[in-house]
This record gives sequence, structure tokens and C-alpha cells, in this order.
Amino acid sequence: MTIEEKVENWFVPLSTTDLTLKQAYSQLDEFGLEQDDVPLIIQLVENPKFDLPGIDIFHGATNLETHDYIHILLGRGVMIKDEAFVLGFTMGSSNRVTTTEERLFSFITKYVYPKDYQFTDEDLHIFKDAVRLGFVSDCQSLAKVDYKNYLDWPLQKIREDIGIEVDLLKAYYAIEAKRYPHIKECNRNLVGF
Repeated sequence: MTIEEKVENWFVPLSTTDLTLKQAYSQLDEFGLEQDDVPLIIQLVENPKFDLPGIDIFHGATNLETHDYIHILLGRGVMIKDEAFVLGFTMGSSNRVTTTEERLFSFITKYVYPKDYQFTDEDLHIFKDAVRLGFVSDCQSLAKVDYKNYLDWPLQKIREDIGIEVDLLKAYYAIEAKRYPHIKECNRNLVGF
């Protein structure tokens, strides 16, 4: 299987409950990006290491490892629409995202990011849905969780502990699948349910 095929096919379904976070994360070793592989413009926007002291330009910013943990816990792969959802939900879970911030992030991802990373209008629709879903969720701010404490925990127990509502995600994933029946990453999220 090529790297591209692995990227297209990898995800840990939301229905996966007993796998530990460490076990799920180790699956990315074969093809996952390293922080240095991420284009600088994306790191400047999404990685808190580049924030100015005391200023959060984009709430929910994380390093790549934390971002990958969130993919796993939300039951999303690593395709572009998965990225849009994970970024949006993480930002929304901060409960601090403003309309201006959402618009600026949308503009940057659509027009400034490198071509292979740019969001389409469909991707932005998923991103905006996810921001709102993260906002209405009662989960902790996903960018602020110390995932090192959870590496040996089963995924279901982590979701319960940090307040990720699986039923809320399932309901949205069903809507997303109906909205985008032709897109693989929008139609596999309910595997096992």
C-alpha cells in the first residue's frame, strides 16, 4: 500500500473503544507527518509555539502530536475534510472563537495555505459546522488537554473523561454523510455503529 493510500484509508472509527491512545497513535508512524514536514505558514497559524506572548490569534491551536490525538478521539482520518472538522471542533471547544476569527481562519485556509492544504467551500462548510459543534459540546477545550496522561487509557474512557459526546458526533456524522454522499471521508465515520 502506498503512502497516499494509507493516508486515504487511515482512521480510527468512533466506535473503537478498547484501543489505547498510544496504540492508535502508533498507527500513524508509517505515514504521519513530523512537525517539521508541515509548511511554515500552517505552523504559524495552527501551532501555539508561534503565538505572540499573551495573544491567541486562533483559539484551539495545538502542536501536531496533540492535533493527531484529537483526530483519533473524534474518530476522523487525515483527509482534508477530516482536517477541516478536527480544526473546527478544536477551535469551537475553546468556547472563545469569534466570528472575525472564524472568517480570518477561513480566508487563510482557502487563499493563503499551500495548494495541497487549501480548503474548498465544502471543506469550509464542514469547518464551520465543527466550530459550532465544538462550541455546543460540553467537552473540555481539546487544545488544553494533557494527552500524555491518557496514553494508556482506552479511547472510550478518554472520551468520557474529557466530555466528548459520542452521540453528538454520530448525529453530525450522519448529516455529513447525507450532505456529501460522494466523499469517502464523510461516509466512513459511522463504521461500527
